Amino acid sequence: MTRIALPTGDLRADAAALLDAAGAGIPDYAAGSRALRFPLADGGVARVFREKDIPVQVALGNYDLGICGLTWVEELTQRFPGHDVVRLRDLGFGATSLWLAAAGETCDPSLRIVSEYGNIAVAVARRMRLPRYRVFPVLGAAHAYPPEDADVVLVAAGDEAEVEAHGLRPLWRVLDSSAWLIGNRRSLAAKDLSGVLARLLAGAVPLAMRPQAGHDGAPALSVPPSLPLRPAAARPRSVLRLALPDGHQQPDAIAVLEAAGVRVRGYDEGNIVRRPQTDVDGVEVKVIRPQDMTQQVALGQFDLAITGRDWVFDHLVRFPSSPVQQVIDLGRCRYGLAAIVKDVRADTVAGAVREWRTRSAASPIRVASEYANIADHFARERHLGRYSVIPIAGASEGFVPDDAEILIEGIDTGSSVRANRLTVLERFFESTNCVIANKQRPTGALRPVFDALVERLGAGALAPAAARGA
Repeated sequence: MTRIALPTGDLRADAAALLDAAGAGIPDYAAGSRALRFPLADGGVARVFREKDIPVQVALGNYDLGICGLTWVEELTQRFPGHDVVRLRDLGFGATSLWLAAAGETCDPSLRIVSEYGNIAVAVARRMRLPRYRVFPVLGAAHAYPPEDADVVLVAAGDEAEVEAHGLRPLWRVLDSSAWLIGNRRSLAAKDLSGVLARLLAGAVPLAMRPQAGHDGAPALSVPPSLPLRPAAARPRSVLRLALPDGHQQPDAIAVLEAAGVRVRGYDEGNIVRRPQTDVDGVEVKVIRPQDMTQQVALGQFDLAITGRDWVFDHLVRFPSSPVQQVIDLGRCRYGLAAIVKDVRADTVAGAVREWRTRSAASPIRVASEYANIADHFARERHLGRYSVIPIAGASEGFVPDDAEILIEGIDTGSSVRANRLTVLERFFESTNCVIANKQRPTGALRPVFDALVERLGAGALAPAAARGA
């Protein structure tokens, strides 16, 4: 039985076309179905993942083959060089590059590097023998951080013009990437995958050696000989800094601002301006991912941020002594965190654990989640015994039951749960959006600005009764 990991997102249409050309097309996959698991003609299965998760799943041996961008394979390689992923062939689509870029002409020698590709960023810094650097891994919107919150960004872009469109100056092309067919080393040795490989590779581009290519024909990391380093001038804090969320939390944040009478030009539905303008004197606004806000507030980069209570929970169970503090529960963007399973007869977590232990007492109970720290906390609190946490990037509902016993996931209407025929065992945390701050408050002239903005944002919170009925 062949197991194939397929990408969602930007590569989905081209991957579906490749499968069609190979005679293994999956109509629902090509149509963008919300289902994440599809049967194959040979009795195998295809599963849809976020690209970032595919090399991990193939390395673990959960899937024999996968299609994903080379950047994510390299990201795995830099942390786990002994993994079992084999790069088989460039598939000829999804071309992009990783670029080092900066916002100014020079960079501070105590370099702050931000990227979604944190392991590659560390590898680049080490190969350059930088005397001092800090890498800040983020989940997205890395291009928004320089110059205020980072000196250099490692970001994916098609060409220099795309980098420049973010207001950045390209410094070096670190890695050329495209979609690749990858395989698990043990599966390739133990299974007869020749039939499916022949069909898939028939639609792939011929393997061509490129400049800086590795032994398998894949491009290798390239690092600049140096960067334009110069001691930076002091960065005086003359304004209060507020972080606003993009993504699904943005509409509720907009509602908060409108109710609070805080006008932010360029921050409206369907519009993402990373540095919108506000009419509140002494306040500077930046739009970043809500998942990254707790780290940024803890580091003192922002004075206030609007994020979800779920991400505060995830941060604080990992860093109990963190200076991050919730100052307002805004009562909007309400959804629950739940323990979700599939094909389990029990109706409680304890009952499910007994059922799994009856099947296999020695195997760890696998808990998958985008909230890796909450998942670990949940496993300990519910006394799962021997368990392992699988951090994932999304497309979560397909992980159970094949690749995890329990999924810790945020649910709203439950439509994705129903579409994938899953069962909610326990809903254990209710999340809303909130305002967070560092326990060390601004001082001097910024303190009254801070207090006034907190008061105004508090006016945008739903009353407790309204929040319960939302």
